[in-house]
Amino acid sequence: MIQRLVNFFGEPRFKEIRKRLFFIVLALTVVADFLVHREHVEHFWERLPGWGAFYGFIACFLIIFVSKFIGHQCKIMRREDYYD
Repeated sequence: MIQRLVNFFGEPRFKEIRKRLFFIVLALTVVADFLVHREHVEHFWERLPGWGAFYGFIACFLIIFVSKFIGHQCKIMRREDYYD
């Protein structure tokens, strides 16, 4: 079972299936956000459908971008063969 799962996420022949699966899960997440009741929110933007998905995407993007920037600019990252 684990072998099949690793092969699914690692092999290039499953690329198209992974992409479709990603978009299906993304669409389901946004659609599910329309079904949530928002009666007791503190800020107006929390009432917007899709806000959680958008906020999560931007947060992940910024974490990756800032980490890469700090790693390259501050010379924290090492070469791939550093420990060889």
